[in-house]
Amino acid sequence: MNWQETLAQMERGEVRAATQDEQGNWHANVEAKQAILAAFGAGENQEFDGIYQGFVDKHNLPARAFTRDDAVRLVPGGSSVRTGAYVAPGVIIMPPAYINVGAYVGKGTMVDSHALVGSCAQIGENVHLSAAVQIGGVLEPIGASPVIIEDDAFLGAGVVVVEGIVIKKGAVLAPGVSLSASVPIFDLVNNRRLEKGEPIPERAVVIPGTRPVDNEWAREQGLNMACALIVKYRDEQSDASLELESVLR
Repeated sequence: MNWQETLAQMERGEVRAATQDEQGNWHANVEAKQAILAAFGAGENQEFDGIYQGFVDKHNLPARAFTRDDAVRLVPGGSSVRTGAYVAPGVIIMPPAYINVGAYVGKGTMVDSHALVGSCAQIGENVHLSAAVQIGGVLEPIGASPVIIEDDAFLGAGVVVVEGIVIKKGAVLAPGVSLSASVPIFDLVNNRRLEKGEPIPERAVVIPGTRPVDNEWAREQGLNMACALIVKYRDEQSDASLELESVLR
C-alpha cells in the first residue's frame, strides 16, 4: 500500500497510528508512521494561495478543508487540521488550535483555544482538551508509541502530555499538570509510585506536585522537583462538575 492511500485511510479513521490490544495496551502502528515519513520525503515545499497565501509547506500535506457534512465545528480564527488527521463528527475546534498529521480525535471531543494535538496522538471520544493543552507528537523513533488520551478524559488548562504517556478512560488532569517519561507520579490513594511508563489509571484525578530533591546540597537550599499526584478517583460529585454539554456539539 502506498503512502497516499494510507494517509487517506487515516483521514477517514480506518487506519490509526496506534492500536489497542485485547488487554487494553497500546502499540505504535509502524506501517502508518512509515507512510507519514514517506509523505514528508515525497513532498516539496510550495507557496500557497488564497487564505493560506504567504505560507510555505509540503505540497502534499496541506490543511484539511471541512464541509457541513463532516459534522465537525471548526470555528474561524486560525485553527488548522493537517492532511492525514482524523477528526470525528461532533468534534469542536476552537481557534487557534492545531491537529497534526496522523492524529486521531474521537467524536464529541472539544479541542479548545491554543491546544495542540501532535502528530500521531490518539484522542478518544468525549475528551475535553482545555485551553493551551499540549499533546506531544511522535514520528521518530518509528516504533515509539504516541500519546494516548482515552475516552471521557478531562485535561485542564495548560496541561502538557508528551513522550508516549497514556491517560486511561475518565482520568482528570488538573490545570498545569505536566507529564513525561521522566516525571514521577505518586498515587496518594493507594500509597504507591507508578512504574515508569505506567498509564494514568482510569478515573484518576491528578494534580501538580513537588518532592524534595535527593541531594544534600539541594536539601540545604530547600529545593524541590516537579512530580504529579493522584489525589482521588472520580466520584458522582466530580462527574457532575465535569459533565460535557451536548448542546455545544
